[in-house]
Amino acid sequence: MVEKFSHDIAIVGAGAAGLRAAIAAATFSDKLSIGLLSKVYPMRSHTVSAEGGTAAVLKDYDSTDLHALDTIKGSDYLADQDAVELFVREAPSEVIQLEHWGCPWSREEDGKLAARAFGGMSVKRTLFAADKTGFHLLHTLLQHSLKYPGIVRYDEWFVLSLAVEDGAVRGLVALDLRTSELAFVSASAVIVATGGAGRMYQFTTNGVIKTGDGMAISYRAGVPLKDMEFIQFHPTALPGTGILITEASRGEGGYLKNKDGERFLSRYTPEKMELGPRDILSRALVQEIREGRGFEGPFGAYLLLDLRHLGEKVIDSKLPFVRELALNYAKIDPVKEPIPVRPAQHYTMGGIHTDVNGRTPLPGLYSCGEAACVTINGANRLGSNSLSECLVFGRRAGQDAASFALSRRERDHNPGGDRSVSSVQYVSLAEEKMNRLLKKEGGQERLAEMREGLQSLMETKVGIFREEKGLREALREIRELKGRLPSAKVDDRGRTFNMEMVHAFELDFMLDVAESVAYSALMRQESRGAHFRTDFPKRDDKSLEGPDKGQEVPPGTDTRELLPGVRSKVPSEDVRLGCTQLRE
Repeated sequence: MVEKFSHDIAIVGAGAAGLRAAIAAATFSDKLSIGLLSKVYPMRSHTVSAEGGTAAVLKDYDSTDLHALDTIKGSDYLADQDAVELFVREAPSEVIQLEHWGCPWSREEDGKLAARAFGGMSVKRTLFAADKTGFHLLHTLLQHSLKYPGIVRYDEWFVLSLAVEDGAVRGLVALDLRTSELAFVSASAVIVATGGAGRMYQFTTNGVIKTGDGMAISYRAGVPLKDMEFIQFHPTALPGTGILITEASRGEGGYLKNKDGERFLSRYTPEKMELGPRDILSRALVQEIREGRGFEGPFGAYLLLDLRHLGEKVIDSKLPFVRELALNYAKIDPVKEPIPVRPAQHYTMGGIHTDVNGRTPLPGLYSCGEAACVTINGANRLGSNSLSECLVFGRRAGQDAASFALSRRERDHNPGGDRSVSSVQYVSLAEEKMNRLLKKEGGQERLAEMREGLQSLMETKVGIFREEKGLREALREIRELKGRLPSAKVDDRGRTFNMEMVHAFELDFMLDVAESVAYSALMRQESRGAHFRTDFPKRDDKSLEGPDKGQEVPPGTDTRELLPGVRSKVPSEDVRLGCTQLRE
């Protein structure tokens, strides 16, 4: 017997975006029932790993116009400027709201919120809580959510699919990880806030839960994915682990050096140096390594992040987590030695196509946070905009979904969601797949090997540098993996926290997302932001047809500085490929 639950709103994901959406919906109306489903306990959501800070204009020397310009320029002029304007205008109130809810922001001696420099930002506007901002922000949201009885949490529940009837979303199918029992959750509105998909790459700062689940289930329900070719790599991660060394370490004055002791960024972004955009810095690090100026280590080549000149007092007060991570995972004390670093996949700029209220083209379905693409990030996200994005668009999605759910409930005369939806067809598909995995004997394919194969090909063929031959090979290999997946073998036949079965579902999701990334990268025949095509090393503001327009630039060059008048005049042509759909 399949268990059934009913809510006005079901939220998938309990990180910063999901929790903010839940609070916004509960505040909108105390008559709403809100189901909050999360694959992990909320404080284990990936938001907890955001270290450096969150961007908002709260200083007299700053302005929303300047924040908007930085964001648009950082996006390599692919951001939706109306969405950016809304974002920078509403971000400050979200930070102040978190302050009122108890977030322990770091402060100056006069008691005002402290701000630090971040890559691509013209001024110090990144507000922070030491270097554990995501942890404190998430803790604050979780604690505040407890005051709303309308929010019902389903911790350690894994959402497998959406239910769509009569052209609108009507609920979802979820797996209780503790029992491996399937359940159907009917809902008038569903908000997808599952984060990114970094685990499809071999070397990533993303946690193991970031497998593109929300993007995949939305895509399979017919919702477009947008800007999927733009995958951000963070320049400073620990070799071997992928653990992020926050951009705040450079914001506080850290230096990047090669094996010659040279601050090599003077060749790539001399005006910004260590505070250049992440896409430029990541390519610069790879270029230094390719030209033989890197160090060789057990986990491959690396460069150095030097914090020694900052002194122990600054490191312990503003970067204590960086010191802790370096000591625990690299056996290095940054007070005394430089930290080995190399680029790692970090963020998915693309995602589920939404408007500024989180609405997707499918009525009743919303998305926010990294899973969504409102298009404020364009081709490259500026560091510290992501937490603000989760707050601003999480709130807007929650409010709009609440209004939608109330109007649908009045229309259906059915409090607590639309309980008339038939769950059988949706649950039976998931049940059939699950039973096939658990009962299979003698399967030839190993999940771990297939997952590692996907991660390897994405790293080498759809990574920082791309070209047509590698992208076509990647697409072919991804499709081969999709064909082999039904033959995968699951050794664990248990029902309690069967993570091997979960990994099978996650790999299925990652393959869909990886295919969309590789296909979009193949179609965009230019180099822009985080997307660098070695066979089309030209930024093309005039046309997407052919390689004969634009300006040729060497790897690592900041193309934002090249076009005449580009600082004051954003190119007006719409250079977006649009929504990518590969469904046949």
